[in-house]
Amino acid sequence: MSEYTIRTKRLGLRNWKENDLTPSYKMCSDKQVMEFFPRCLTLAETQNFIDRMKDHFTTYGFCYFAVDRLDTNTFIGFIGLMKQSYHTPFSPFIDIGWRLLPEAWGNGYATEGALACLDYAFNELRLTEVYAVAPILNKKSRNVMHKIGMHECAHFEHPKIDSNDPLCRCVAYKLVNE
Repeated sequence: MSEYTIRTKRLGLRNWKENDLTPSYKMCSDKQVMEFFPRCLTLAETQNFIDRMKDHFTTYGFCYFAVDRLDTNTFIGFIGLMKQSYHTPFSPFIDIGWRLLPEAWGNGYATEGALACLDYAFNELRLTEVYAVAPILNKKSRNVMHKIGMHECAHFEHPKIDSNDPLCRCVAYKLVNE
C-alpha cells in the first residue's frame, strides 16, 4: 500500500511523519511564506500543527496533507482539506488550503495538488462543497482559487485575527460538487 493518500503526476500527498518537523518549521518560520499570516510559528507551534494534522487524518481520513515531490522524494509543504468551525457566515465548513516552501513556488504545485484534493473531496469523501479562505491582500492564493474553479462567495473579518490587522479582512471562495 502506498504511503500517499493522493498522487498526482508530480506530487504525493500523505499523512504527516515525525521527520517532517524540520522542513515544516523552516517553512512556517519563513517570513516570506508567512506573509499573509499574523506571525511566523515557533518550533513548538509547528509540532502542534503536525500533531493536529495527524489527529485530523486519523479521525476524518484527510487533513492538510504533507506534500512530497515524487521525482526527488522531498517535502515541499502542505496541500489539503480541513474541517473548520471558527465563526464565519458559512461555518462549519471544509477548507482547502496550501503552504509551500519558496523553492517550490512558481511550478504549479499548489494548483495541481489542490485540484487533486478537490477530486478526492468530491469523489472519495462525497463532500458537497469546499471553501477556501484568504486575506483579501493575498493575491497569489486567490489566483490559485480561481485556477481551481472556485468562485468568490463572501467577505468577512477573520475572528482569529486582530480586527486592526489588515489580514483580518478575508474573502471566501466556494466550489460546489454538482
